[in-house]
Amino acid sequence: MLIASLLPLLERYSLGFDLVAGPDETVTLTVIPRNAEGKTHSLETGETRPISLTATASEIDDELARGAGGALGQLITTRKTLADQIAQQREATEAARAASAEAAKAKSAAAPSKQPSPATPAPNALPAEATSDEPASLW
Repeated sequence: MLIASLLPLLERYSLGFDLVAGPDETVTLTVIPRNAEGKTHSLETGETRPISLTATASEIDDELARGAGGALGQLITTRKTLADQIAQQREATEAARAASAEAAKAKSAAAPSKQPSPATPAPNALPAEATSDEPASLW
């Protein structure tokens, strides 16, 4: 039951497990998602957050037996959906960056270079009749 319940996570991640016996015959099962071998994308913080279940062994078995309809199955489905959304958002962002870079490259190539004309004086230049030893007149 455990492995069948975790198959959706195994498609995307490598998983680590931790089992700890607690008081009153409780058990804590912790599933730790890791980057799968051969996967090139880096995982988001939310994707690598461990999933912990604390209950009696029979309660955990019952919850895992529910499969996709149980709490663990729903959590796995939600995480998978969110991970897919993150991947789609990354792809869209990269596509937008590439399109923006291409547009900027095309715009700079198409724009004529603006050379100041010799008849137009520089914005802060002195009038032609002013000499360097006398202040420029406003009239």
